[in-house]
Amino acid sequence: MECVEAELLLGADMDGELDAVQSAALASHVAGCVGCARLRAGLSTLQATMRVELRAWPAPAGLRRQFVRRWRWPEWRLPGAFIGGAVAAGLLLVSLPRAPASFDNALISGHLRALQPGHLVDVASNDQHNVKPWFDGRLDYAPPVKNLADAGFVLDGGRLDAVGGRPVAVLVYRFRLHVIDVFVWPTGVLPAVPDGSRLGYDMVRWSQDGFEFQAVSDVNVDDLRRFGRLWRATE
Repeated sequence: MECVEAELLLGADMDGELDAVQSAALASHVAGCVGCARLRAGLSTLQATMRVELRAWPAPAGLRRQFVRRWRWPEWRLPGAFIGGAVAAGLLLVSLPRAPASFDNALISGHLRALQPGHLVDVASNDQHNVKPWFDGRLDYAPPVKNLADAGFVLDGGRLDAVGGRPVAVLVYRFRLHVIDVFVWPTGVLPAVPDGSRLGYDMVRWSQDGFEFQAVSDVNVDDLRRFGRLWRATE
């Protein structure tokens, strides 16, 4: 089994969707591959965190009343975590004010996958005039690309990733020993994730010229915010 196939099967295996033969082949590969073992460990951590968040997700008072009316159960018998889990499972259709935790995790998961050897960039270049044209024909939009090397943020290249069920552009930068992934998509096509920290990684977002930018890295959060400010100020 090659690493590319293993990466595609890891999520399904963690959800118990593989048959015994596939699961055994995957386990054998992971046991002998440091990169895939590290990826599986990262995905396992994300999965465990999501389960904890669902159990602890409090339900708004209005949603509790809606659930009680629909199912005719006494409100005092319905813990917030239960209603939160029901919403997450799709039993009720509600509009949430922010992106769900799974979308936050999708960004970090994409960052973790890319950190495996050979996965960081599809086009390797420190010249924005080489990286930007590479996306032509591969996406239905042209992401802006900037080089901030003078400030210490060196463009390393770019790649395609999948977030929220659609392909997106990722611009890759290096700051000292850290990698910064900048996920880019047109405003409105995917939810925006507020600034925050998850599993040791920070996320900083900004909007500019009709695009949403989501920077993900383990770099110091002050440096990540400075990176975002520099991007917005650079022509």
